[in-house]
Amino acid sequence: MRKRIAFFIFLPGCDIIKIMDNLPAPPKESIIYEDENLYVCLAKKPIAEGHLVVVWKKEVPDLNLLADHDYDYLMDTVFAARNALLKTLGLKKVYLVYMDEANHVHWHLIPRYKEEGFDVFDNKPGTLKDFSLAEKIKQNLIFK
Repeated sequence: MRKRIAFFIFLPGCDIIKIMDNLPAPPKESIIYEDENLYVCLAKKPIAEGHLVVVWKKEVPDLNLLADHDYDYLMDTVFAARNALLKTLGLKKVYLVYMDEANHVHWHLIPRYKEEGFDVFDNKPGTLKDFSLAEKIKQNLIFK
C-alpha cells in the first residue's frame, strides 16, 4: 500500500466538478480515458494547455475515504495520465493537485511550461475550445 500524501492549494475556476449529483458530464471529445470507476478529461476551464482532471465517479467527498484498492487504482490512473502528458507535450513537470473544495474526489494535472514554482497558479482559467490534444494524450496513455 502506498503512503497517502496530498498537497492542498486553492485553484481558481475549479468548477468542472460540482457536488455529487451535479457532476457534469464532460464533453465526449475531451475524454481521454473512462471506465466504471473514473474518467480522465481535459479541464473545462484550464489554466494551462493540457490541464487534465481525473475524477472518481462514485460519491466520495474526500480522498482518505477511498478504500485502499480504490486509492491505488485512482493513483495508478493519475500517474499514467501524468506520464502521457509528459510524453505528449515534451515536458519535464506536471503538477498533481488534489482538490477537495467540491466534496468530490478529483485530481488536477497541470503541465508546467516555463513557469517557476507556483507561477502556473497565477494563470487565469480559460475555456476549453480545442479538443485535439485529447486524442494525442490518449495515444500515449499506458497503464503499467
